[in-house]
Amino acid sequence: MSKATAKFSVGQLIHNKLFGYRGVIFDVDPYFHGSTEWYDHVATTKPPKDRPWYHVLVDGAGHTTYVAERNLEADTKGGPIRHAELNDYFQGMSEDRYIPLNKDH
Repeated sequence: MSKATAKFSVGQLIHNKLFGYRGVIFDVDPYFHGSTEWYDHVATTKPPKDRPWYHVLVDGAGHTTYVAERNLEADTKGGPIRHAELNDYFQGMSEDRYIPLNKDH
């Protein structure tokens, strides 16, 4: 598989075009890292596996999602999101994005 360049980055606010939710990216995979069973069952629109996939904290929900790049767009609403795990990944928010924790310290 080719290594694709990610359009989005950790800390970026996104909007899911299919399901309408907002969220923040907390990890990026250069290509699909899930199981074939998960892909066949959950990824019903069959997005490309050789493009970036993103781990997202969903605003106002208690879960995370794993989303193909083609299903995301930059969030235009702005403002913070609400998620119980936010402080596990980020130290705060700048103007338009979350600032990742410095895991080196």
